[in-house]
Amino acid sequence: MADEGAPQVIVETSMGAVTLELYIKHAPKTCRNFLELSRRGYYNNVIFHRIIKDFMIQGGDPTGTGRGGTSIYGSKFEDEITRELKHTGAGVLSMANSGPNTNGSQFFITLAPTPWLDGPSKM
Repeated sequence: MADEGAPQVIVETSMGAVTLELYIKHAPKTCRNFLELSRRGYYNNVIFHRIIKDFMIQGGDPTGTGRGGTSIYGSKFEDEITRELKHTGAGVLSMANSGPNTNGSQFFITLAPTPWLDGPSKM
């Protein structure tokens, strides 16, 4: 789903740069959070602490444990659910959370189609 004029963020990893496109029209609060954390350098030197073959890679936790991280809005913020965005293949960026309305700084990038995840906040 290409979104004309969608902001892009470049995340530097140990394997090189990854360019991520954000769908701010569909998930404005989520995208603002990711953009601002990126601008502040929050994700610099943060590892992908969870890697599941043929599923996803997860990062955004400065502690590297999978339990850390915070949003620009405070601790957590609510989900932005939209039917327009779907996990149709590799490279889809989404927020990682521990349940409804628990988004912080953690995110994941899909490595394959993951339609069972459609519904939770996507960027």
